[in-house]
Formats: sequence, structure tokens, C-alpha cells
Amino acid sequence: MDILQKEANISNVELARRVNLSPPATHARVKRLENEGVIDGYVTLLNREKLGFDLVCFISVKTTSHQKKENEQIQQAIRKMPEILECHTITGEYDYMIKAVIKNSKDLKNFVGTKLSSLPGVSGIHTSLSYAELKSTTVLPIRDQNIE
Repeated sequence: MDILQKEANISNVELARRVNLSPPATHARVKRLENEGVIDGYVTLLNREKLGFDLVCFISVKTTSHQKKENEQIQQAIRKMPEILECHTITGEYDYMIKAVIKNSKDLKNFVGTKLSSLPGVSGIHTSLSYAELKSTTVLPIRDQNIE
């Protein structure tokens, strides 16, 4: 699985060669992993900076209510915002942690000041900007080289 995480577009023949299995056996194992939901999907990773997304923002959001209806409204709205790459419900002082990509400071002001702050029940927002990305990966820490 480690190979597939790092090289999602690897051919079945090359994958089979690397894991020392026949191509049909390798194909069957990959299909099984897909059917079992272990492999969630395949994506193409784009270079955000080349596309003009200069800011990576980590935004903490606090809400006034923890009622199911209000939380569902906030979560639905967050899922629809294309700027948001990740959003987690968290413990502590804030309720949500958002990772967003924004083109520039004007767009950031609009995103935080208009989109996020207008969500029902939002009582506080704290924004931090990333100066440098030290590590970014989609690879889970699986060390085996074979398809199980």
C-alpha cells in the first residue's frame, strides 16, 4: 500500500513487479482494497502556489451553542466552502479547526469577515497564517511494501 500512496498512477504491471506478484494477483488485491474501502480514491495533487493560492490559513472557530441543529448548519456551510481543505471538530477553547487556502489578504478578509463570521452561532474566530510549509503529505505511516 505504501507504493500506491506515493505513486497512485503506477501501472499494475510495474506494481506487480515491485511487490513480486503476478499482475492478475496484484490487480485482484488492489480491487479488494478498493471494495473494502481501504483505498478511498485517487487524486491529482495540484501546486497551490502556481494556481495563485498564496496563503495557507489555520482558522479556529468558536461557537456559542453546541446544539445539534446549529452544529449541522455550520458543518453544512463549511462543507460547501471550496477554500476549506480540512475542517476538524476539536476539543479545547475552540470548536472547529479549519485549514484553508486563500489567494491574498483581500480574499482572506472576505472569507473570515463575511463567510465564516456570518455562520449561525459563531462567536469567535482566530486566524493564523503559515509562513513556511515544513511538511505536507497524504501518505499514512504504513511501512510495508506489499499489498496485503
